[in-house]
Amino acid sequence: MTRSKQWILSIIGILIVLVFLFPVYWMFITSIKTQGEIFQTPPTFWPHHLYGKSYTDILSSGVTRNVINSFLISLVSTAIVVVLAVPSAYGLARFRISGMKFFILFFLVTQMLPPTVILTPLFIVFSKLGILNTYIGPILASATLGIPFSVLVLRTYFLGIPKELEDAAQIDGCNRFTAFVRIMLPIAFPGIIVSAAISFLFSWGDLIYSLTFNRNQELWPLTASIYNAIGRYGIQWNSLMAFASITVLPVFILFILLQKHLVKGLTAGAIK
Repeated sequence: MTRSKQWILSIIGILIVLVFLFPVYWMFITSIKTQGEIFQTPPTFWPHHLYGKSYTDILSSGVTRNVINSFLISLVSTAIVVVLAVPSAYGLARFRISGMKFFILFFLVTQMLPPTVILTPLFIVFSKLGILNTYIGPILASATLGIPFSVLVLRTYFLGIPKELEDAAQIDGCNRFTAFVRIMLPIAFPGIIVSAAISFLFSWGDLIYSLTFNRNQELWPLTASIYNAIGRYGIQWNSLMAFASITVLPVFILFILLQKHLVKGLTAGAIK
């Protein structure tokens, strides 16, 4: 590749990144503008006066509780997804199971259904179990969406790992379980990280499940508490964008910390 072509592709890549990041930038600067400057014409790309009252109002309104709720729901849901999806994906990849194609097709169908389709059945089931207005409802609902996706991703990952590695481990004295724990899991670690990160993202961004299964606002996550920025006489856009900025921040930190594993996990098996 010539140097001029490299420069052109780099410039195109930078422009694409800027286009995708501009809404995030606009969200942040809107959160530090006054309500009058937000509707100013022409719009300002940087506030004349930094307005931090929207953040102080949010922090004083008890948003810490909502942050804890979001982390609790997301982390527990992600743990359930990983614990159930990893062995399930390994079993579908390594064992000949009758009706395996049906299971895989069933997992694919679940990814095509919008959350509103399964909302009513889940509400009836959770009502019968008596777990409405608890953390358990949103956790189980988020895990319900995350498990099929993770199984589909990890199954293809396990299929790409040579079976001879397990055979060699069994020759050296490992049984199937120890070979799975000591050999397969470390190799599949990037894929597990990808599944866990995406499951965490699904749970963190959940809104409909938390609003439906929890009427107690003390149990609401950050995404549901954004409604507090909507006043009686209108929307406080700076407060709303401040809520959104606080909600997006953990996702940015997560992807920055796990960037290496995410890229490796998403590109693994691409050549195959």
